[in-house]
Amino acid sequence: MRAMTKDQLIQCSKDVLGGTPVFAGTRVPVQTFIDYLEAGDRLDDFLDDFPTVSRAQALSALELAKKALLETPDESAA
Repeated sequence: MRAMTKDQLIQCSKDVLGGTPVFAGTRVPVQTFIDYLEAGDRLDDFLDDFPTVSRAQALSALELAKKALLETPDESAA
């Protein structure tokens, strides 16, 4: 599976939840996904509760987060 780009995955529009970042084509905030994971919920729990978000979208969001974390230099190590 090829990860989606941020532009393909996340939409922000003042017409949808006042500009809150949501999964593209849905009204599900990305923050809700993060909250589920922080609470220890399984990916499948999130997908069951928000069926408009595809597994591919959720996994792509995780891949983007991973990429951002691994590509950002740790300035404290310098």
